[in-house]
Amino acid sequence: MLLPPPDKKLKDVEISFPIVYGTISFWLGKKASEYNSHKWTVYVRSATNEDLSVIVKRVVFQLHPSFTNPTRVVEQPPFELSESGWGEFEIAITLYFHSDVCEKRLDLFHQLKLYPEEDTGPQSTKKPVVVETYDEIVFPDPTEAFFHRVQNHPAATVPRLPPGIILPPPGPMELVPHENKRGDTKDHPLSQWFSNFSEADELLKLAAARQQVQAHIAKLRRQLSMIDGMPQQSKAVSVQGQQFGHG
Repeated sequence: MLLPPPDKKLKDVEISFPIVYGTISFWLGKKASEYNSHKWTVYVRSATNEDLSVIVKRVVFQLHPSFTNPTRVVEQPPFELSESGWGEFEIAITLYFHSDVCEKRLDLFHQLKLYPEEDTGPQSTKKPVVVETYDEIVFPDPTEAFFHRVQNHPAATVPRLPPGIILPPPGPMELVPHENKRGDTKDHPLSQWFSNFSEADELLKLAAARQQVQAHIAKLRRQLSMIDGMPQQSKAVSVQGQQFGHG
């Protein structure tokens, strides 16, 4: 029996990964100087603090040109970098994915914030300024190899396959154990400051529902294409249990 190629795409299927990207900045207090008032960390993490290296190959952080070597490349989780300075600026964050995940890169932008809002009180060395953004990376029509790798991964939202799609057994390279938590951020030194996105679970449910709706739409389109090729016949429209015939 001939097996399909490992890069075969699964049509009408979407895999999504909820992520969070942002910065945490600490005022240096008495140690602050004119040009070095804060230390900060910029990062990309899973919304559930799981290991993102299952999809992310590397992350590039583009800092302000005034920094030495402003283009920073991080190739191992956690995907973050720490610096110090005095000014706020926009950080470009570029995600590169593994070859079986997506060939395109993802560009994100985040405004570094060092100073708290006036209504939150004065600066403190004990309470950092945290700014995070929740987002969802959606991979449509994933390859079979990618689906096999992440179908049981805790960071992924993976739908049930549409009826009629049967995957071949995974190859040895596709069986990646996820017990190794080295890349997660659950025990991260800054995890106490991470935002708790209480709506994340609801967003995951909405994403799963959207995947089901899109699969149903694709099925209806196939049925409509078949109907368009049939001879015109009289049709009946049902409204609240009543039948109205149209000749």
